Amino acid sequence: MSTMSEIEPARRLILASTSPYRLQLLRRLGLAFHVSAPQGEENIDQEIAPELLVRHLAVQKARSLNDKFPDALIIGADQVFVDARGHILGKPGTFERAEEQLRLMSGKTHVFYTGLCVFDSRTGEVAADYGTYRVRLKNLTREQIHRYVRRENPVDCAGSFKVEGLGIALMERLEGDDYTTLIGLPLIKLVEMLERFGISVL
Repeated sequence: MSTMSEIEPARRLILASTSPYRLQLLRRLGLAFHVSAPQGEENIDQEIAPELLVRHLAVQKARSLNDKFPDALIIGADQVFVDARGHILGKPGTFERAEEQLRLMSGKTHVFYTGLCVFDSRTGEVAADYGTYRVRLKNLTREQIHRYVRRENPVDCAGSFKVEGLGIALMERLEGDDYTTLIGLPLIKLVEMLERFGISVL
């Protein structure tokens, strides 16, 4: 099996994330990049529209590394989902909360919002956008939910599932333009943004 060689972009590229899922997605583009944890805390404000919230959080994460990387293109991303009741939710953090989230999501349709930002720390220029993806879960029993959470440990994932893994077994339907939006880093939008900053993936 051949592997894709990394292309060194004209500008230093930084991924402001500790998410292994975003790391794996960005690697698909074949660009050399560094990973650094964003600074500050992530606060979910129920009063802000989800599309504005995720854009803001993505920009906040990218800009938080401005002093550490003063001459780089910094990629920030953030994700929340809106449940059937209209509540904005993030990562569950514990097994118990993950099971509760999935019980509430069972048999219903939910919308995931993923914010994306590319920040030029040299010039201060910001490109920011968001993508959405809809998921409908099957009607799941408590036992199925319990087994799933214990097997895949999705406590660090908005929505309490890993669609790129066993989480696909929970799904009844997926709808959207770019499935990488659901995983946490909308690659179609990212490629477009990078081109605006002079970095061509192809």
